[in-house]
Amino acid sequence: MSLVIGEKAPEFELPASNGQTVKLSDFKGKNVVLYFYPKDMTPGCTTEACDFRDHHESFEGLNAVVLGVSSDPINRHEKFIEKHGLPFLLLADEDHKTAEDYGVWTLKKNFGKEYMGIERSTFIIDKDGNLAKEWRKVKVKGHVVEAFEFIKENL
Repeated sequence: MSLVIGEKAPEFELPASNGQTVKLSDFKGKNVVLYFYPKDMTPGCTTEACDFRDHHESFEGLNAVVLGVSSDPINRHEKFIEKHGLPFLLLADEDHKTAEDYGVWTLKKNFGKEYMGIERSTFIIDKDGNLAKEWRKVKVKGHVVEAFEFIKENL
């Protein structure tokens, strides 16, 4: 599935760190920052999550909700949230279907090994559920501010 800016973002239904099942459509009327990351507790993912944590109130001020998605199970998400005081939901995409729908389940290489995994990516979805912006192969440094500025200036 290829994503097109201005068209409906793929719907998903995933278990969330609050014990509920969450759908994209649950957030109609809000801007959604849907960020995909490879793995809880790893250095880059921790930095990114803490950056979103530190800017959480600013996103709320723009009527935006932050949702993090990885293929980690809920119990690992809960530990990650507790350890770093994350104020937003983490979603468990254990079968990586949502990652596939968003085109972020890709072949990765690390130290000469190839494997399938999540490519760090962020999607901004507007109040009507349409894709407003995407970043793929995200570099963590400065990214959260870039996402915030996009919403502030465009939505």
